[in-house]
Amino acid sequence: MPGSEPNRDAFPPVPDLICPSRDIFDGDALWAELQPIFEGAPDAATVRNATVSLLRNAMKSGRTAIASALAEHPLEAYPAIASYAFLTDGIVSLIYRVAIERLHPLANPTASERIALLAVGGYGRAEMAPQSDVDLLFLTPYKITPWAESVIESMLYMLWDLRLKVGHASRTIDDCLRLGHDDFTIRTALLEQRHICGDAELAQKLADQLWKKLFKNTLAEFIEAKLAERDARHEKQGDQRFMVEPNVKEGKGGLRDLQTLFWVAKYQHRVKKPQDLVLKGVFTEDEYETFREAEEFLWAVRCQLHLVTNRPSDQLTFDLQVEVADRLGFKDTEGRRGVEHFMQAYFLHATQVGDLTRIVLSALEAAQLKEAPALLRLFKRRKRLKPGYKEKHGRLDVVSDTAFLSDKLNLLRLFEEGLRTGMLIHPDAMRLVSANLDLIDDDMRNDKEANRIFLGLLLKHGNPERALRRMNEVGVLAAFIPEFEPIVAMMQFNMYHSYTVDEHTIQVISNFAQIERRELGDQLPISTEILNRGINRKVLMVAMLLHDIGKGRPQDHSILGAQIARKVAPRLGLNAKDSATVEWLVRYHLLMSDMAQKRDIADPRTVRDFAKAVKTMRRLELLTVLTVCDIRGVGPNTWNNWKATLIRTLYNQTQRALEEGMEDLNRATRGTEAKRALRQELSDWTAKDLRAETARHYDSYWQGLHVTAHKVFAKLLRDIKDDEVRIDIYEDEERDVTRVYFALADHPGIFSRIAGALTAVRANIVDARTYTSKDGYATACFWVQDSDGHPFDVARKERIEKMLHRLLRGEVIATEANANSDKLKKRERVFKVPTHITFDNDGSEIYTIIEVDTRDRPGLLHDLTRTLANANIYIASAVIATYGEQVVDSFYVKDMFGLKIMAEHKKLQLEAKLRQAIEQSAERATA
Repeated sequence: MPGSEPNRDAFPPVPDLICPSRDIFDGDALWAELQPIFEGAPDAATVRNATVSLLRNAMKSGRTAIASALAEHPLEAYPAIASYAFLTDGIVSLIYRVAIERLHPLANPTASERIALLAVGGYGRAEMAPQSDVDLLFLTPYKITPWAESVIESMLYMLWDLRLKVGHASRTIDDCLRLGHDDFTIRTALLEQRHICGDAELAQKLADQLWKKLFKNTLAEFIEAKLAERDARHEKQGDQRFMVEPNVKEGKGGLRDLQTLFWVAKYQHRVKKPQDLVLKGVFTEDEYETFREAEEFLWAVRCQLHLVTNRPSDQLTFDLQVEVADRLGFKDTEGRRGVEHFMQAYFLHATQVGDLTRIVLSALEAAQLKEAPALLRLFKRRKRLKPGYKEKHGRLDVVSDTAFLSDKLNLLRLFEEGLRTGMLIHPDAMRLVSANLDLIDDDMRNDKEANRIFLGLLLKHGNPERALRRMNEVGVLAAFIPEFEPIVAMMQFNMYHSYTVDEHTIQVISNFAQIERRELGDQLPISTEILNRGINRKVLMVAMLLHDIGKGRPQDHSILGAQIARKVAPRLGLNAKDSATVEWLVRYHLLMSDMAQKRDIADPRTVRDFAKAVKTMRRLELLTVLTVCDIRGVGPNTWNNWKATLIRTLYNQTQRALEEGMEDLNRATRGTEAKRALRQELSDWTAKDLRAETARHYDSYWQGLHVTAHKVFAKLLRDIKDDEVRIDIYEDEERDVTRVYFALADHPGIFSRIAGALTAVRANIVDARTYTSKDGYATACFWVQDSDGHPFDVARKERIEKMLHRLLRGEVIATEANANSDKLKKRERVFKVPTHITFDNDGSEIYTIIEVDTRDRPGLLHDLTRTLANANIYIASAVIATYGEQVVDSFYVKDMFGLKIMAEHKKLQLEAKLRQAIEQSAERATA
């Protein structure tokens, strides 16, 4: 009957379907199949049940056909989302036909007994992912009649029986106008209403009334509401385009941003499809193509997310990134995983969405429909613009495109003028630059003046990150430094880095700028002091810009980065000496971080080796600031007081070694100083007790701990009995850590037992040292945090004590106590970290350092220490460095005779046992 089939005249023609329409839904065939059933149906329930049963099979078949075709052509999302909408139209139309012809037929309907069925929202655009909601508007000319109410109720019950997620409203035209006036969500949904079936004349009347009475002359308020809604959504999602687990629909640079652009443009220009914006002068042909490519890619990702999870999931979590990348055809290459290629493509499209946003907003400003940014309106006085530039809607623009392009150095001067005046650059000027990147050629890259301007952007104006981010977004940075291009939007597929490589680089430079502006003096006193004394800013800035430029290749990124720096630094105008320093900084930019986090900095050899590598105070200062900015630039929660303490301690000890001589680091000197300091702290002790305390420990004890620890242990050991376990627990807020001191009679494997007890009470160990006194007592100090990286709760002291007693008495086995806590979360299981085990006999004078680099998991430290204990290996200290899913555990050990592990066959045997323990731990974690 008329109106029972989808009406596509009221909306732009849908793109081609992804497979033949009859494979998706054949309404005529299904209607014919239902006729015999209807003829013999005894009641309405039979009609409904038959309809639902047949449609359930048809819907399943149609979805299978679309999914199969999409698997063959995974990036062809436009035909796929149109196909899902076509399938839904068919289902809704057939149900409507059953309702009005079979369940509630009217011989002579009155004027009020009419219904128009409209799709709204995303369904109204004829864009649907596999698990999208079905948003329907039941439109009636007047108040809903009993007949209309019955039709709507029957339809909804059948739609619900099909397990469709239906959003619905029953309204008159006046209802739509009234509610749309007050509620922008409803107004937006009505903006995209599309007639599916039913009374076409009524649907058209609604469309006419909406444009005449609701949309007309209300553009400004609509824009303000949509942009406020967008800002709130971004804030909720993290307000960061490069979040490592982005939301494809709601996140910054996601589908909702593109939809918001189109809503605003449609409201303003009454266009029917994004392509019409080219005719309106909002987009160029190239910009529309960018819009189309970004939107189709994001839809392709969203469709696969829904298919993988079988639910309306829009969050690209780590585990789903791997599967979606594979489904979209991204393959591993040498040096990079397919998922990293996929996420780089994702972030490039997200960046382009941001560019399009600026373009549309500039068009709105030109029409004076959106006010210039509030921040700019605060400026009462502005620096006079240089010739060739003008102010446009509060932003910096060029007077003449031709004059601007006549000198290609203007492509850099534009950003210089933006920083000099404090003005944001107008999108029209950004478009001009973007369209003429081919002017940036080798001649310009080697031009002294061009490089002077570029370095000035980094060094002269106090906010280099703003220029870098704009230059990166528009493509100037990669054009001027082609070596930078491979890391643009490059994701590092791990749980440690929060940003893409290019954004991380900008974050590093932003941290440096904050230190220079004296904004981080309380948090970073050493770095602030170094900058106050004076430092080669040009060397440091170029080193920061290039420090990760070698990432994404098979070779070590530090080595490759140094090779790139050797070419780029001179090109940027640095002399031979400064270029060599930049190269060294890039090559060894991880050295200080590794030494501080992976080695025992209380061991004199650690500081001595680091001092020998650094050689000069100049290098030490540059490397310290670079290291601090690098760690802080990894993510918003990466830097903490514990890491700050490690870096600060290593810096101070190395400074002392470089300025006063290496002999200051020898054990005898340290031991004498430590004992003298303890005597001062325990001035109320008798001379006899002090002699006993200072004589009961070996040299390593005195050089490995601070006097505060020596004082605690002295009190714990005083009059201790063989069967006692004494514990002191102290929250060190300045270091974001809790120190737990243990004193007890020495037992075989004591380190492992303590580690097991702490793991059982959910404490994360970040550092640990154990010593055995000459009279047979173990003194152990463990630095622990909770699972969020905060100091461990001191109130759990009794639980620790009780668990340790039970372990020592054999009442419980640590692996059983930790059985419920050693499982990896599902989203974390996709991360694979190869295991590397090394034996270092040069890094310490008296210990072998066993470094285990592997996949982190709950209970791993206990498994490793138990394995070492079972092999009769004595653990003096352990340093734990965690990088997201990767952990590097470094153990300072001796064999059962108190000697280093030198024999190759013993190393091989021990490595095999450690690998077996890691494999068994992995099996438990993923079981």
